[in-house]
Amino acid sequence: MSKRSDVARLEKISSALREAALATLIVAGLGFPIIAYRAEPDFNNALALLGRWPLFFQFCLAAFALRFALAFWRGGAAKAPIRERLWRSPRWLGPAALIALVVYPLAVVGLLGPQAALKWVDTYGVQILIYVLLGWGLNITVGLAGLLDLGYAAFYAVGAYAYALLAPATGLGFWALLPVCGLLAAFWGFCIGFPILRLRGDYLAIVTLAFAEIVRIVLTNWDVVTHGEAGLFGFPGLNFFGLPFIPGPRGFAAHAGLPFAGVHKLIFLYYLVLILALAANLVSLRLRRLPLGRAWEALREDEIACRALGLDTANIKLTAFALGAFFAGVAGCLFALRQGFVSPSAFTFSESALILAIVVLGGGGSQLGVAVAAVFLVGASEALREITFLKSVFGEGFDPAQYRMLLVGLAMVAMMNLRPRGLVSTREPTIKLPAGKIAAETAS
Repeated sequence: MSKRSDVARLEKISSALREAALATLIVAGLGFPIIAYRAEPDFNNALALLGRWPLFFQFCLAAFALRFALAFWRGGAAKAPIRERLWRSPRWLGPAALIALVVYPLAVVGLLGPQAALKWVDTYGVQILIYVLLGWGLNITVGLAGLLDLGYAAFYAVGAYAYALLAPATGLGFWALLPVCGLLAAFWGFCIGFPILRLRGDYLAIVTLAFAEIVRIVLTNWDVVTHGEAGLFGFPGLNFFGLPFIPGPRGFAAHAGLPFAGVHKLIFLYYLVLILALAANLVSLRLRRLPLGRAWEALREDEIACRALGLDTANIKLTAFALGAFFAGVAGCLFALRQGFVSPSAFTFSESALILAIVVLGGGGSQLGVAVAAVFLVGASEALREITFLKSVFGEGFDPAQYRMLLVGLAMVAMMNLRPRGLVSTREPTIKLPAGKIAAETAS
């Protein structure tokens, strides 16, 4: 038995070494032009290639070690299926998370002070919640209906530009324009959904990607309306039911009897985004229990069987696209309020890819998984900017934030190998049969 175990261990190690060597060659081939060299302007303003060979070899070594560990842990072969543990969230998790979200900005301000809390409330609060709202919106289209959408940032851009253009033109506040931005995005979701009713899979993804690029190019070149790459700014900002967040007797702080602080606006925006995100979550959960939600899931599982049941797949797709786009439009309006500036560079394909990665990593159809993935991807990406000790390892010119999308890709690869169905791969069924009825049917 010992000889057999030794032989099996040696075969396991040799197979893992082969896989690690192949992965290292792939990383070296793909990373050579972008990691080994860097183009920088010299004194004559001409591009010069600077070698970064130590960093290149460090990436290759990391790829070899990670692939070897993964292959050795899985037994040196990718034949064995991965068994995911079923995980059910405890009942106290939802109320505890909600309490933590409500207390978070106030606790940060109390611990760090109004000035130091600006970054924590804005970057790690408002921004993450906007991506949670986007993830829950795309989860309807991708996670529930199974329609692969690679152009979700287009609806995000429609909402942002709708507010930036309509607010100064109509004189309406954001309370009136918030549903308008969502409805305009839903209208464009209906428009893109109508001509692609017969498409599925890769073809659907290509069309949605093309639609997003069309929107971005129109926003870039329609200078008369959108001001091109210069973007739009100067539109009305956020206010507390008519009270602007400005210093002076007209401001919110004076009416509330508080000293003026810029964090007041961010705290109000934080709670506004939180309420809208929770509303989107509630709408998604309620719709899943309705016939429309069950039709989405039937479409996701098998479109042919869905048609055989007599369901109108055209209307099902249109409602999924329109409702998902509505939440993207609302998020776009909130993005414009947060930034005070919108430009086409904020709505590129990488933005759509990031939102789709949030849904895939969290687990399609899982509301909790999408929220956790948004916190991880967006929060970890922003936390890279705070990591300064890596400069002592990779050099002073090393900027961890530049490798944000690389970490997203690594997270996707890791999840596809470890948990292919996402962080939270289990979902509560929309319909449950009573235990007594199941036993009676089994006995009969």
